[in-house]
Amino acid sequence: MSIQEQINADVITAMKAKDEVSLRALRGLKSALLLAASEPGANGLVSDEAALKIFQKLAKQRKESLEIYLQNKREDLAKVEQEELTVIEKYLPKQMGEDEIKTILQGVIAEAGASSAADFGRMMPLAMKALAGKADGKIISAVLKQLLG
Repeated sequence: MSIQEQINADVITAMKAKDEVSLRALRGLKSALLLAASEPGANGLVSDEAALKIFQKLAKQRKESLEIYLQNKREDLAKVEQEELTVIEKYLPKQMGEDEIKTILQGVIAEAGASSAADFGRMMPLAMKALAGKADGKIISAVLKQLLG
């Protein structure tokens, strides 16, 4: 079952269960998938890989909004974003911990022969490629800076 089919099935399940929180988030996911499927060259289909990228983007948007709402003491809006983020994260692969990220980045650094902070710009794209979808870019950047000193 593709991710797109899974979302459609989960929308129906949420409707039957009258789960407004899940339904709101799932409709957002479904909408994003439909937009991607209607783009030129998509042929009405979205691959699972493309769907995961879309979901990661949506999760990042929710996290940023959540942060802003909390800074401005808008708990009511923050709660909505947190609920949607929780539903979106069910469809994303489990994120790696900082220790796992550090281990992988050490391998990438050794392979590329980087040795100083001056190599950061060259290393970041390699690090993002190695950890695509498995870790947040901010965490990758922070760990890479720490490793390069």
